[in-house]
Amino acid sequence: MKKKLTLLYILAGAMMLPPNADAQQILTLEQCREMALSSDPALKATDKKREMAEYDRRTAMAYRFPDISVVGTYQYNSRNLSLLPENVSDFLQNGIPAGRTATGGPTAIGDQTTIRGQTAIGNQTATGDRTTIGGQTAIGDKINGIMADIDEAFTLHTHNVFAGAVNITQPIFTGGKIANAGKMAELAKELSEAEYDAGRQEIILNVDRAYWQTVSISAKKRLAGNYADLLHMMEHDTEILEKEGMATGSDVLAVKVKANEADMLYTKAWNGLELSKMLLCKLCGLDLDTEIVLADEDREPGPTIEDVPVRSKDEIFASRPEIRSLDLAVRIYDRKTAVARADMMPQIALTGNYIITNPNMFHGYRNSFGGFFNIGVTMKIPIIHGLEASQKTKRAKAEAEMMRYSLDEAMDMVTLQVSRLHKRMEEAIETTGIAYRNLESAEENLRTATVGFNEGVITSNTLFAAQTAWLQAHTGYLDAWIDVQLSRSELLRAEGCLGETPRK
Repeated sequence: MKKKLTLLYILAGAMMLPPNADAQQILTLEQCREMALSSDPALKATDKKREMAEYDRRTAMAYRFPDISVVGTYQYNSRNLSLLPENVSDFLQNGIPAGRTATGGPTAIGDQTTIRGQTAIGNQTATGDRTTIGGQTAIGDKINGIMADIDEAFTLHTHNVFAGAVNITQPIFTGGKIANAGKMAELAKELSEAEYDAGRQEIILNVDRAYWQTVSISAKKRLAGNYADLLHMMEHDTEILEKEGMATGSDVLAVKVKANEADMLYTKAWNGLELSKMLLCKLCGLDLDTEIVLADEDREPGPTIEDVPVRSKDEIFASRPEIRSLDLAVRIYDRKTAVARADMMPQIALTGNYIITNPNMFHGYRNSFGGFFNIGVTMKIPIIHGLEASQKTKRAKAEAEMMRYSLDEAMDMVTLQVSRLHKRMEEAIETTGIAYRNLESAEENLRTATVGFNEGVITSNTLFAAQTAWLQAHTGYLDAWIDVQLSRSELLRAEGCLGETPRK
């Protein structure tokens, strides 16, 4: 029986077999990263900023091309316009009153009118085309018609006015404002790409932390289960020894207390694992109650750990999104200075127009459509406006200098951060090696203590100490190994190369 107990104690030091995961979703670290990147709302918003920056870039490029516009208008006026004075217009509109001669000499008596010796009697025609109708001469009607035509000719019919124009404006020289604005838009697009990359790497780092935390808690749960199994087996053996008179009731109670503590530790680890998986599901965009199993949950930590290669400062600065963002900001403010300086330079543009109106103003003023075109060059030369442009230029220069100071400080902080994380990585690797050697010693100590307890040469307290040391050694080795994984992720994040290459 003692050989059987010894074998059970030794085998209890191994990890428990994984649970049945047929109905569970098995996820690798890369799958968790991809799911988190595709479901994170903040990253989606940043992606929209990239899209907006592309539209801004295209808008800035549009200023290089001609601006073509069409304008049309209609207006109704209650009165017409006249080029004649009011009394002249009234006279022309009223004509020659009836009963008065149209040309000097003719007289009207009753129904008979004499014009240059020719007589019209009643309503009959006297001679040629001169007629008398109702006591008025025919020549008077013609004169009145001519006067009406004159009034009509000097009257501008503006009741209904139509106008339209096609305008073309092509900038020729703007002091570099359009070119620099376009470059600013391109730099802003690159800045949005850097912001997206920074958000992407931050999400990957959070997923890595949650992933390895879950792996750590899962391993500790197994350790707690193994520890509880050891104590429950010891409790069973102690009860047998008590019946044989080789142990006391106090020994049995002491073992039961330790076993209960192990059960509590296992329960805490179980609850912690459930919460950790819920956090990982949230980061991956899954329902919180989704049953998942991580591919590394049952992975045995190995003593051999791959180190992270050392990169140069230039490589780190080129890869780190925050440094790229500040460098782009400096270049944007330099362009902003050039844009502000352009306000002090001449502005030259080529213009062309085609205008059509109704009434037609060409060859009189007729109710028909008529148009014309013109081509010209406009120039605006600023002289002085309270030195506004100069002050804007100086302010833009100050902003550019301020961003340069921020860039220099950020480069120093990144250098310090990378150095610190390299030291942490080296320390974690060294700690893992020490913890592994300590684990080997603790397992051997547990084996000899178990044999000694079964042979009755050591007390239960000594076996308790060996079991506790075994648990602490496994926990310390697991913590050191997990710390190496997290240190690697944080170091890669600090160097700006965590995860895959950002999508274009």
